[in-house]
Amino acid sequence: MIDKHNRCPGGVWCVNDVCGIICAIFTWLLIAFAYYVVLTCILIPEENLVYKTINLIVFNGLAILAVASHLRTMFTDPGAVPRGTATKEAIEQLGLSEGQVLYKCQKCCSIKPERAHHCSVCQRCIRKMDHHCPWVNNCVGENNQKYFVLFTTKDSSHEKMFECNIYISRSSNSNSAAWTIVLLVCLVFEALLFAVFTFIMFGVQIQAIWNDETGIEQLKKETVRWSKRKSWKSFKVVFGKGFNLSWFSPFTRPVVGGKVESNYLYAV
Repeated sequence: MIDKHNRCPGGVWCVNDVCGIICAIFTWLLIAFAYYVVLTCILIPEENLVYKTINLIVFNGLAILAVASHLRTMFTDPGAVPRGTATKEAIEQLGLSEGQVLYKCQKCCSIKPERAHHCSVCQRCIRKMDHHCPWVNNCVGENNQKYFVLFTTKDSSHEKMFECNIYISRSSNSNSAAWTIVLLVCLVFEALLFAVFTFIMFGVQIQAIWNDETGIEQLKKETVRWSKRKSWKSFKVVFGKGFNLSWFSPFTRPVVGGKVESNYLYAV
């Protein structure tokens, strides 16, 4: 059971949105279908042991990373601002000086941090909100943008591998059964569709990180009031301090300056 604060009983973040949950399950089903077809129709029947072994290792590795990235994006708090912080007492405790500006969200009664936006689906203000993605049933924000980028990267690579395996299978197994051909045709369509979608989303996210400007900020053409980071610094904030293998792992959280990156400072 998910409560109104988007938290499961165990404390795991999960958005209570029927459409998003259906989209997420549909995504898992598509991945499962592709995995089944590639495994049963292409890799297992393959007679070349070296080709089969290498492709099984790479294929399963990409599948695990893609699913893990999707789950981390879906079940990670994207940077939700605490509700009910815009009370009179809380504002007085901030000790604002004359001329300082305090941003408040009337919808969730919260003190709104700089660059935060309210999501009508999550029903929360999200720090550095880029957009709400129904396919991961979550917002892409400050805390989970890394995992979303990894999902689009791994999934795009995964689909490209499908296409390569399908091409080899169709050119070498000319006597395949009719059902196998139907499955391969469906897989070709799925691979092309997913590859185009994930490649576009990957490019959009990389551009947003490079420019240190979220999708919503670009769409609304908001005036830049924040201190823009240089491109490399922006990447380090999203993926972690220093370029290393942890950048490509959905099992690690981005660490900047020895601390997990999380900006709770209010824009005042």
